[in-house]
Amino acid sequence: MRAAVGRAVGRAEKRSADAGVGQSRREGQGQGQGYGRVPVPAIELANLGKTYPGGVVALHDVSLTVERGTFLAVMGPSGSGKSTLMHCAAGLDAPTGGSVRIDGQEIGGLNENRRTELRRERIGFVFQSYNLVPSLSVADNITLPLRLAGRAPDRQWLHALTERVGLSDRLSHRPAELSGGQQQRAAIVRALVAKPAVVFADEPTGALDLRSAHGVLNLLRELVDELGQTVVMVTHDPAAAAQAHEALVMADGRVVDTLRAPTAPQLAARLVSLGEN
Repeated sequence: MRAAVGRAVGRAEKRSADAGVGQSRREGQGQGQGYGRVPVPAIELANLGKTYPGGVVALHDVSLTVERGTFLAVMGPSGSGKSTLMHCAAGLDAPTGGSVRIDGQEIGGLNENRRTELRRERIGFVFQSYNLVPSLSVADNITLPLRLAGRAPDRQWLHALTERVGLSDRLSHRPAELSGGQQQRAAIVRALVAKPAVVFADEPTGALDLRSAHGVLNLLRELVDELGQTVVMVTHDPAAAAQAHEALVMADGRVVDTLRAPTAPQLAARLVSLGEN
């Protein structure tokens, strides 16, 4: 089954490339080399700062490059700036200093309409609360962002994704008829259906039981390792962050540590040490 799904994914991506769809996708995740181009990073943050009214500093001079095909976890205690970092990096909030590039596109000079278009075309989102529309079927929830953008879904790609996550027999169901883990997998497919440059996952396992959380984390890692997707996950859970290739630890609006191939005990100890300082 996995081999058949992999072939379906390959055919879907080839058809999209032949049709001239998803230029940024072709240039990244190793595919751009075939077109004689050097892939740009999925995300580039330079000297990023965010100060809220009243002088509250949420981010202080954060610089970060997220290469394509990587799984990055961002951790830190409450108030460390990890959520603000994700919001600014995803174009959901505007920094007060520095620059953000998504898929090579500087977003600082874009108006809100263009920022919305960029998020729709190049960014996928997975939230703790799933954000599925209760009155729509799973299939309609998955394709909703494309329909809002006036784009038809790539049916072969959609079929390959739903097969991979085990939802092909649940597409006509409403979200309330699915378990929490199934709803989150539907949200992950929705994030991937437009073939984004990066997927941002905000506490994606926070509302799940242990078994469902493990399945979602394994799925995210598979999407990175097997499909070359870029994933940035914000989490407070050391066990979840240990699934990533790399983990950033934040405190007081700064990146204070970077751990490659992190383990849950390492991350837990690092968070404890921050509380002691």
